[in-house]
Amino acid sequence: MAAQPVYRRIVLKLSGEVLMGGQPFGIAPEVLPALAAEVAEVNELGVQLAVVIGGGNIIRGIAATEQGLDRVTADNMGMLATVINALALQDALERQGCVTRVLTAIEMRAMAEPFIRRRAIRHLEKGRVVIFAAGTGNPFFTTDSAAALRASEIYADALLKGTKVDGLYTADPVKDTGARLMKTASYQHLLEQGLQIMDAAAVSLCQNAGIPIRIFNIRVRGNIRRVVLGEDVGSTVSGA
Repeated sequence: MAAQPVYRRIVLKLSGEVLMGGQPFGIAPEVLPALAAEVAEVNELGVQLAVVIGGGNIIRGIAATEQGLDRVTADNMGMLATVINALALQDALERQGCVTRVLTAIEMRAMAEPFIRRRAIRHLEKGRVVIFAAGTGNPFFTTDSAAALRASEIYADALLKGTKVDGLYTADPVKDTGARLMKTASYQHLLEQGLQIMDAAAVSLCQNAGIPIRIFNIRVRGNIRRVVLGEDVGSTVSGA
């Protein structure tokens, strides 16, 4: 008997940098089809799947302020960057045969639907992949916070955080060779230790809603499916 998904409904959080591939910025043409194929595989398992993608491959609000931009303006530009990425992912998913909807926190009806919670849930129930764009619609909030907020609103069973490392470490493994991989951790541990895998607001939202966070390496082909099937991939953050 084929393995069955352990989650009914999930939110997959991806950074915009995932789309860069080996490029310094932008969207690498070879990345989108591979990513879309993985998302389509999970959708075919019958899992209700929503995606939140960042805009760091185009512009990061905090970094833009260092160049002299007003923070609110920079964050608004960052939210628009997430819409660009969402539309690109939607196109790639539809080429895979996935019916997809982009819902934005900032109204732009010519390109996407406005975010309405009940409508988003209905799309998911119909088997459509939903991409949440434009963050929360407010400056000063990261797309991690947007992912945690949307996961809470749609009653997701888990928030999957795709990263460039294998999971949650005791320190940044890129900078500290002695960093150890932690298979499990509590929300409180993340908050107390200041581990930067997700911002504190996002972790607190998941804690309040009791939504586990699965952290894994998005660059390993098939990892999204493995996590959804309950395999021992990456790290799990929960109340335990």
